[in-house]
Amino acid sequence: MLPFTEEHEALRESIRRFVANELRPHAAAWEEARWFPDEVFAKLAAVGFLGLKYPEEYGGQGGDYLHDAVLAEEMARCGSGGVAAGVGAHVGIATPPVWKFGTEEQKRRYLVPAIAGDKVAALAITEPGAGSDVASIATRAERVDGGWNVNGEKTYITNGVRAGFYVTAVKTTAQGGHHGLSFLIVDAGEGVSAAKLDKLGWHASDTATVAFEDAFVPDANLLGDEHEGFRLIMANFQWERLLMALGAIGAMEVALERTIAYTKERHAFGRPLTKHQAVRHRLAELATTAYTCRCVTYDALRRFAAGEDALCEVTMAKLATQRAAFEVIDACLQLHGGAGYMREYAIERMARDARLGPIGGGTDEVMKEILGKVMGL
Repeated sequence: MLPFTEEHEALRESIRRFVANELRPHAAAWEEARWFPDEVFAKLAAVGFLGLKYPEEYGGQGGDYLHDAVLAEEMARCGSGGVAAGVGAHVGIATPPVWKFGTEEQKRRYLVPAIAGDKVAALAITEPGAGSDVASIATRAERVDGGWNVNGEKTYITNGVRAGFYVTAVKTTAQGGHHGLSFLIVDAGEGVSAAKLDKLGWHASDTATVAFEDAFVPDANLLGDEHEGFRLIMANFQWERLLMALGAIGAMEVALERTIAYTKERHAFGRPLTKHQAVRHRLAELATTAYTCRCVTYDALRRFAAGEDALCEVTMAKLATQRAAFEVIDACLQLHGGAGYMREYAIERMARDARLGPIGGGTDEVMKEILGKVMGL
């Protein structure tokens, strides 16, 4: 059963038009520049897409998770994994903790301008020595008069350069760990510096290392309860992983559309490629894989949106889609032949962008460990 209503499908058409008209025409230039302008956030905000699931009182559209799911899926059509990642990080992983756990004053100060596209948000959890093992976070916040001084380094932070504020996980006890971490909202400015990283894919996004050197954070910027930041980190993981699964199934759909069109037009041995049985059968296999991934993801999304404990299904969706997306897109590149290796064809970029999937948001290996625990192994 599809999780979407007619309203969600109408939104899909609106987002698809916006992406086709406002984003896709610029994708190649933004990839070349290894940056996309902040104006993209303002344009998305102007049509309400940065606040689909957020209450109207904060400038949102008063929708639900399914509205955001449509955005995540359709952003795969923008032609740049980096643009989709930058927007997705802002909407899907950096602002939700403020919405869920923030005080009214924090929501007014940070969520409202984020929904309006005036401030870009970044989630700062991963460190050089603490990736999936978030309990090993070393960035330290020490109590001072009126707040904290923060020292440490975060890495692989999407929107790290352009962010106006960082939702940041820090140690607030000497031991850290599950009951020694807190979340602080750290404003960009004095004591905060960012260095852009060079990557295999997602070229248009500003993935960065962010350093905190005696960065002062006032008491008012504690997000949630002190020492209970680990719970906040875990709270959004399911949604982040669902967004990644949705992006992957969207990317597979785009790759297949492009490859089917190409193989119908491209001739070899006197006839279109699709008139060769091997090509037809390969496309049939890829379409079946993509559809299977869509079914698994939609089932997990439906359960999550209904408020069920969907840890198992979401984890399966994340695990199933990420490696599959890379393999499907790589197979599509193969069907393009030499053209697939050329930057002129978007399939080359899609293959590079898809490779992060089995790593980001929790590696495939971490997903398997979670499932093993759920299964009582």
